[in-house]
Amino acid sequence: MERVLPQRLYLDHAATTAMTSAARAGLLRGVEIWANPSSPHAEGREARAALEQARKEIGAAYGWTGEILLTSGASESLWIALRRSIGGRRLVSRVEHDAAMRAAGERVDFIDVAADGRVCLTDLRNRLALGAAGDAMTAAERPLVCIQWCNSETGVLQPIADIAQIVHEAGGLLLVDAAQMPASPALADLADFVALSAHKRGGPPGIGALLVRNLATLVPTGGQERGYRAGTENLPAALGYAAALDEPEPDHTTLRQRLDDAVRRSGGIVVGEGSPRHPAIGSYRLPGVSANAQLIRLDLEGIAVSAGSACASGSLKPSHVLRAMRWTEEDTREVIRVSFGRNTTEADIERFIQAWRKIARGARMLAA
Repeated sequence: MERVLPQRLYLDHAATTAMTSAARAGLLRGVEIWANPSSPHAEGREARAALEQARKEIGAAYGWTGEILLTSGASESLWIALRRSIGGRRLVSRVEHDAAMRAAGERVDFIDVAADGRVCLTDLRNRLALGAAGDAMTAAERPLVCIQWCNSETGVLQPIADIAQIVHEAGGLLLVDAAQMPASPALADLADFVALSAHKRGGPPGIGALLVRNLATLVPTGGQERGYRAGTENLPAALGYAAALDEPEPDHTTLRQRLDDAVRRSGGIVVGEGSPRHPAIGSYRLPGVSANAQLIRLDLEGIAVSAGSACASGSLKPSHVLRAMRWTEEDTREVIRVSFGRNTTEADIERFIQAWRKIARGARMLAA
């Protein structure tokens, strides 16, 4: 008898999520307005007007009154801010995304985190104090601090308001990687730069933004985007991104708590337990079973999850995020990430729990 394969269940939305219907409609509208927004003729002006409206809508979703530079995504936004902002030292936490680690360059100073994954505020203050005093600091000496608001591997949330106060009191600039977070007007009063990505929010891939409080803090290079990024503007993706931000995101707190409880009862470990965490991202360790083995078993059950962030999940290296949280190298290799999307249901979580428990039971039988 032919085996009926189970319907696929996608639980890797922190890596990327499907475009919303509004985003798809916006993308198609942009395809129809196919002229170059930088061209001076009527068609180009029409495209420019649509682009600027999309830019305005993206800014409005974040309550942002500064500049909005459209980029290819959060990775490029981080690179621009870390490489081309004025100032001196770059300070990044030890749990930042790989893209921030690469972009920080050689002048980077790492900020320690506690075992719960949250930035050590005392260490941040001490490292900022190594520079010039705030009033005596020149523009070229201002430190830039880069913090990922929601860690893409663990879902742990950083105390952005407290961090912003410390950074600004020391005369520094704050870059917030908000790629994993819903649109929040709170950042308008806290950050000097914000890196965003559309495909995490139901928009198309290949588009993102860098929110800039003051363009004087960024060195221009010429080209498009006010002279801060070269290349023909991606009008279809920009319209899709703006449209996606109009659709609210559900609160998955109850679903994640249900999954947390089931993992604990089955002998698993919840990463970042005790810390504030994103309601749609859970990170879990199953002692005695490698992450790769878990991914294979779950994939055979028709369930897609990941081991860490998408940019690092194919790497053989242990997670630098978990290592910074005092996990041993062996333990880091037993952690997977489960992340929910707009349409994730309680039945979906129950299906994952049953599959994960089956793996856990098998591990206990082998260890007996």
